[in-house]
Amino acid sequence: LSGLGFREGDNQRAVEAFSGGWRMRLNLAQALMCRSDVLLLDEPTNHLDLPAILWLESWLLRYPGILLLVSHDRDFLDALCTRVAHIEHQRIRVYSGNYSQFESQRAEQLAQQEAMHRRQQKEIRHIQSYVDRFRYKASKARQAQSRLKMLERMALIAPAHVDSPFDFEFMEPPRQPLHLAQLEAVAAGYGEPVLQGVDLLISAGDRIGLLGVNGAGKSTLVKALADGSTVLSGSRTVSRDTRIGYFAQHQLDQLDPRQSPIDHLRPLAPTARESELRRYLGGFGFGGERIFEPLAPFSGGEKARLVLALMIRQQPNLLLLDEPTNHLDLDMRQALSQALVEFGGAIVLISHDRHLLRSVCDELLVVHDGVVEVFDRELDQYPAWLAERQEAPSAAGPRLNDETPATAAANKKRQRQVEAQRRLALKPLADRVREIERRLAAGRAELERLQARLAEPALYTDTGRKDEITGLLREQAACKASLATLESEWLEASDALERAVAGASG
Repeated sequence: LSGLGFREGDNQRAVEAFSGGWRMRLNLAQALMCRSDVLLLDEPTNHLDLPAILWLESWLLRYPGILLLVSHDRDFLDALCTRVAHIEHQRIRVYSGNYSQFESQRAEQLAQQEAMHRRQQKEIRHIQSYVDRFRYKASKARQAQSRLKMLERMALIAPAHVDSPFDFEFMEPPRQPLHLAQLEAVAAGYGEPVLQGVDLLISAGDRIGLLGVNGAGKSTLVKALADGSTVLSGSRTVSRDTRIGYFAQHQLDQLDPRQSPIDHLRPLAPTARESELRRYLGGFGFGGERIFEPLAPFSGGEKARLVLALMIRQQPNLLLLDEPTNHLDLDMRQALSQALVEFGGAIVLISHDRHLLRSVCDELLVVHDGVVEVFDRELDQYPAWLAERQEAPSAAGPRLNDETPATAAANKKRQRQVEAQRRLALKPLADRVREIERRLAAGRAELERLQARLAEPALYTDTGRKDEITGLLREQAACKASLATLESEWLEASDALERAVAGASG
């Protein structure tokens, strides 16, 4: 539990007190602790921050049984896998080696096709031009050297994704000021400070990655830059020519489920022809008549791609990205990584995807203990830095002032009032999660009933019951589809509740 981020005392709390994301971690903990010969993990890094991912990686490396893993985290796959089963065109092909070796083998196979080979060479030249441009720009700094290696690796990775359905790039902003945004002596938080004394200047071309455990204040810092909503004191200055592109998970909830992708895009490009809008959305994987369908049944990944498409269309020169790869598969992550490498503006990025951090960021900041500091090591040294802090925790903890009994009583009363307001604000979200859980339980019971009916031998011995079998199979398919939709809604509602809890607690 500690390795997965639970704090001391959490093991005494009722499970219903945890948000959906933390319940997912509990499910993962149960799977790991179960004595097993085969361990099946489907996206285990979802809802984990980078320290928890690193801990899980080390745990799984010691697991003695067979591990079957689904993940969109390239580094995670590279560290753990010795074979890759690639599913394409309703077939499975098994490759020896880790994910990087799979990419290399698949690129060689694709290169054997002449038309694909020509596209590959064009893709390699395209990325190599950025490698060469960066090489002569800042080749002495350690972070720059690290990123140069990553860009060179991207040129090798590109051919393995040349048949990806995603193809987009950032539009050139109208203006690019030298200094885009600045925080001076800022205290940031939600009622109470989470961060203190933040001084940060974002200039053209900056590419900053933020490190830190969940709850340290990374999102708080990004919101302070985005709109100043978390700034409690100090000053926030934004150039009049700064155009901010802000991506956060809560923006998925702000999409109108009744409208289609093209309905969301039209207000941003009112003079564009429909053919242009079709091509643009096609680059994000929305093809054919899909662009005219309401968003309600769309998956989390499709909604995330649409939010990215809308953000890019606004031609930002400063990107603030809070976990942009959540819900995205490997092909879309690769396309996003490449687009960000080629982006000419400034970037501030929160991500637990180490490949994205390495390929995009020149500078790393670490958010911890209420402060923001430069991380003067390479990303691969972050686990060692975390281990050092655990072995030698800071002795400089917060000092409590002496309280009189009257002051203590007043503080407790005020705290109770804050907690009551917090519970009231969270109630609609918690009620929605519980309602979906109730419907899920009813749906699973109905599915079990249908499966029991379909398992009755008498159903198949009587030749006159063919229509009944067909009806039951249709009901079963509809029930499974309904459950899949409810499970997606439960994850989104649980995520919304978790973010609200985090925002309310700072």
